[in-house]
Amino acid sequence: MPATVGRRTDRPAPVRYGPRGLDRWTVVRTGIVAAVAYAAWLAIGAFGRPYNFFDMKIYHGAVVWWANGNELYDFIAPSTNLGFTYPPFAGLVMLPMSWLPVEAAGWLNALASIAALAVVLAALLRPIVDRLGWPLWFTVAIATPMALAIEPSRETLGYGQVNLLLFALVMADLVGLRWRAKRGTHHDTADSALARFVYSGSWAGVGIGLATAVKLTPALFIAYLMITRQWRAAMIAVGTTIGVTLGTFALVGQESRAYFTGVLWQTERVGAADMTANQSLAGLLARLYDSIQTPGLLWLAFSVLVLALGLSRAASARADGDELTAFTLVGLTANVISPISWSHHLVWVIPAIIVLADAAVRRHEASRGLPPRVTAAPPTGGVPALRPPIWYPTLTGGRHGAGALAFYLLFLVSPIWPYEHQLPEVSHYQDGLFGALMENSLAIALIVLVAALPWRPGAEPAFYHDRLIRAAQLTARR
Repeated sequence: MPATVGRRTDRPAPVRYGPRGLDRWTVVRTGIVAAVAYAAWLAIGAFGRPYNFFDMKIYHGAVVWWANGNELYDFIAPSTNLGFTYPPFAGLVMLPMSWLPVEAAGWLNALASIAALAVVLAALLRPIVDRLGWPLWFTVAIATPMALAIEPSRETLGYGQVNLLLFALVMADLVGLRWRAKRGTHHDTADSALARFVYSGSWAGVGIGLATAVKLTPALFIAYLMITRQWRAAMIAVGTTIGVTLGTFALVGQESRAYFTGVLWQTERVGAADMTANQSLAGLLARLYDSIQTPGLLWLAFSVLVLALGLSRAASARADGDELTAFTLVGLTANVISPISWSHHLVWVIPAIIVLADAAVRRHEASRGLPPRVTAAPPTGGVPALRPPIWYPTLTGGRHGAGALAFYLLFLVSPIWPYEHQLPEVSHYQDGLFGALMENSLAIALIVLVAALPWRPGAEPAFYHDRLIRAAQLTARR
């Protein structure tokens, strides 16, 4: 099909400015990007908290302690009772930080996290902007500061956490699965063997495996891959996790034994369950019971329910051709059922907001193709009049758009902190039921998303071509 089909060809040439001939819209878009970035910076200052790379100081102190010949898990940060809690593979990855000052390590981690988030947003938004005809650079340049302004991202950067980097590893496998579904369209024409391998997506599963070796909660994605019978990616993920873990054991066996036989089971090393920052189901229940400890059997029962709901909805989303929503549901489910999910862990709300916004646009676009409504026939007979659907197409998709906006504003404002309480000094009901609701608002939002996040049938399938062809043939026969 010619490139000009469906496009206006009589548009006037764009007005150019300056010695390099920048067109007017580029100048306008650049100004919009600058305004959004400045607004995001102001929002971080207004709704964020004072940040000083608190977690990065623990990581940095631990690897410096380790590099000086001490035991990694014996380190306790000064003026705290906190030590290194990640698997030893994470310690090996962070070990080069011992050569840098802690501030330099924190800023390097922040820059790498911002770059990783921008790349992930480009991958997630590209199918959407290609459909809508928007410039990718402009969309990503707006989306990145907006995503950085909300609670999980700003806390990750401010504390020197690794959540955005792990998020990028998992989403890399989503991209790999997409490329495998489109095999024959990219990698066969690549110039080098390496490029053909990358575009083939044959490596999908490596990102999840590495993320699981760094932090155990991404292992839920391996369960999802198995449930949806994506065996190749699942086995690659399992093999990567086991291989990296065994390799780490061969290099630092003492630390590996200490972690898997002791540190892993010492949940008190990370903090009390009822702390306001813990927005998991366990934290929610502990605060509702106004207790430092989570009621174990109740948490287990509800966790199994949420796990079954999240994985079943993820499998259904994938079966309907929306792998992004499937991955998002798995990530949200992991946040809910984990005993500890600090607010900086909740990065999966970013793709959830994207899915809601795209669902709103899709439904609004689809409504334009609805036939006009037919009024009753005139009393004198004749052909019934056609009345255009004025209000219905306007409102179609409105609830999804409102949901995207509401969740974004919730995680931007993050109302948990004005109502932060800590037992035994202050009850979680100190500010009444409204205060308790606000203190648990992010956890409640996660549960709502697991239960109600819509998927977009046929939006971004990650199937093999032969399965798509068979599905099309079955549809045609019907």
